[in-house]
Amino acid sequence: MGEGERFQLGTIGALTLSVVSSVSIVICNKALMSSLRFIFATTLTSWHLLVTFCSLHVALKMRFFEHKPFEQKAVMGFGILNGISIGLLNLSLGFNSVGFYQMTKLAIIPCTVMLETLFLAKRFSKSIQFALAVLLLGVGIATITDLQLNALGSCLSLLAVITTCVAQIMTNTIQKKFKVSSTQLLYQSCPYQAGILFISGPFLDKSLTNLNVFTFKYTTQVTFFIVLSCLISISVNFSTFLVIGKTSPVTYQVLGHLKTCLVLTFGYVLLRDPFSWRNILGILIAMIGVILYSYYCTLENQQKATEAAAQASQAKEVESDPLLNVENGSTVATDTVGQKPQAWIEDKD
Repeated sequence: MGEGERFQLGTIGALTLSVVSSVSIVICNKALMSSLRFIFATTLTSWHLLVTFCSLHVALKMRFFEHKPFEQKAVMGFGILNGISIGLLNLSLGFNSVGFYQMTKLAIIPCTVMLETLFLAKRFSKSIQFALAVLLLGVGIATITDLQLNALGSCLSLLAVITTCVAQIMTNTIQKKFKVSSTQLLYQSCPYQAGILFISGPFLDKSLTNLNVFTFKYTTQVTFFIVLSCLISISVNFSTFLVIGKTSPVTYQVLGHLKTCLVLTFGYVLLRDPFSWRNILGILIAMIGVILYSYYCTLENQQKATEAAAQASQAKEVESDPLLNVENGSTVATDTVGQKPQAWIEDKD
């Protein structure tokens, strides 16, 4: 099996793991928050990250991966920014309507495209842009029900979009710049993410719910679902870094909207959530967008691979063809012979 085939299998595995784990944790958290009334989302996220860090530390001790320290400022800045973006997304949901919050999530893709185009000189073809537009249209139809605007909520949403985009772009660029794996980056940034959410989580949750996480009645059922959510989060956090590292922030957002459609579908099938023809139409349009995006990405990657193979074969032909080498050598020799008499004449005069 070639290196390209192994990379493709690894990417497919990362995407599958991300979808399965994310849908699982959404169903688990829905039971925890809707049925059992544990509505402390930011605090729960900090527990997720703490459990993820502890599990990675155990894996490190068992030598499942190698610790690779790199620039501490980059790790700290990245971890803190990730924690802030999670907190801002939760605040955005708390101070806005559900419809406007969905608009905020939809805005992450065009914002990411704009930032990568402006600062990383990345180019997105017309086909990719069209596929993304179809996807966003479908998700918007399926999820956006009301749009209630307010100044504070709008500012929080704007900050949430910017920080989330920058954090996801950094997830990709840091892995490539410092040549670290997704596991190594997650292990080193987890303490900063968990720390900032662990400190701010109870205050944010109290401001949003008017309830105290420390005075909540923790029954056996609640504790079970919290532990289950934390265990699933290990896979969610790991697959997030893995997908962004192997693909791109935009692809990760496309995958996120695919997961939204799957969650809506599972909610209707398993939990009998209310469902309308608008939801069905939106999901179908979004799925068409996902399929188009996957197709165009695959097509462009194949074209790049073909061009790279052609360039590599041309380089090998130049190196192995003796006639080309002789021609190159005779050209250099002729130039040299033509220069020597001039230099000799000048010296002689």
